[in-house]
Amino acid sequence: MEGVSREIRLAARPQGVPDEALFELVETSIPEPREGQLVVRNAYFSVDPYMRPRMNDVRSYVAPFTLGEAMTGGAVGRVVASRNDRFAEGDWVMHGLGWREWALSDGSSMRKVDPTVAPVSTALGVLGMPGFTAYWGLFELGEPKAGETVFVSGAAGAVGSAAGQMAKIAGCHVIGSAGTPEKIAWLEELGFDGRFNYHEQPVREALRELAPEGIDVYFDNVGGDHLEAAIGLLRTYGRIVACGSVSRYNDVEATPGPRNMFMFVTKRLRMQGYIISDHWDRFPEFLERAQEWVRDGRLQYRETVIDGIEHAAHAFLGLFSGENIGKMLVKVGPAE
Repeated sequence: MEGVSREIRLAARPQGVPDEALFELVETSIPEPREGQLVVRNAYFSVDPYMRPRMNDVRSYVAPFTLGEAMTGGAVGRVVASRNDRFAEGDWVMHGLGWREWALSDGSSMRKVDPTVAPVSTALGVLGMPGFTAYWGLFELGEPKAGETVFVSGAAGAVGSAAGQMAKIAGCHVIGSAGTPEKIAWLEELGFDGRFNYHEQPVREALRELAPEGIDVYFDNVGGDHLEAAIGLLRTYGRIVACGSVSRYNDVEATPGPRNMFMFVTKRLRMQGYIISDHWDRFPEFLERAQEWVRDGRLQYRETVIDGIEHAAHAFLGLFSGENIGKMLVKVGPAE
């Protein structure tokens, strides 16, 4: 196949808050598939907060990104050439080959996407890893019961917005935090019972106001002051779903943990972290339920789409300055 493909490579390791100089845009040839391989023209790829720890030269839950190689992560695109019996030209597929316009694959760790169910971009958001992360964490670890109060931090992001709506589906009273008036307005549209802007009101104060009787489940995407405040407001036998700590990802030095950890004993609290890739066997169950919720309007979504691979670094860094509402995506090719 003739032509040029572009990809984003990691050029250097960050110290603290990363900047665009850490990434380089490189031109390569569009690959030619060999027997058993296929070539995908990507439409979108995903930028996600979990990618920030992988930029460091230390192992987190998987190996760090390799300097000089393309950034990996979720992407969705259309098969344009195939020598693989499982995939035909024209199929829409989701894969993990990440920040590039064209991708060569042997088909492993790739799944087909049905464009008649929802826009293909949702395979990277509400009907993909972020939605599944919300689903498994909330229902498996949070165990919400009708009438309970659930607090979700970072509630206007891809995972948080899904988790909050799923808690509403479970019959819970849901409170969400976000960082801009526009995001707060969206949480109101989604049916969150209580909402607050953590830039305008201390978390502990807001929670006491919105949940005077306390909370039962905390879905943590932020860590830091949100986690400490939630521990203080959790009722006896409360549960914490430790999904992420985006407020800490750019720290150069470790910061002290919550000062009220003694409450885990006095309140008999439970906190558990998880990595969603450990649970892919449950993805079909999630997808069946989530597709139904999207169709009937109980699970809504928004996407912040940045056009052009040359703007990928800006899109990624925007996750840490709060520029996205819902899922942040980079559009790099035709979506139809």
